[in-house]
Amino acid sequence: MVPFEFETLEIDDDAKEIVREIGTAINESVENSSKVAEAIERLRDAGYEMELTLRLEIGLRPHAGEEQGEGGDTTLDLTDEDVQVLQRMKIRIDPDENL
Repeated sequence: MVPFEFETLEIDDDAKEIVREIGTAINESVENSSKVAEAIERLRDAGYEMELTLRLEIGLRPHAGEEQGEGGDTTLDLTDEDVQVLQRMKIRIDPDENL
């Protein structure tokens, strides 16, 4: 299991605006997706109306090099399920590499 620590991160107005732009871009991408529109149309043809609510959470953290010294030792414990999910996403994990 991977332990997570959450703390409040103060970001400046420029970063807040960039985060808003990212959210808007993602929303527009979904709205303008021909694949999404086609799937919704197929659902309507099957006799259903769809209500879609997407929740977007954007988490920020400082670059690792800013708070921790470069080359600091970090460990990551992955469960078998974690590895399977990564593999389905075509992310290769070297079992001999220290994570």
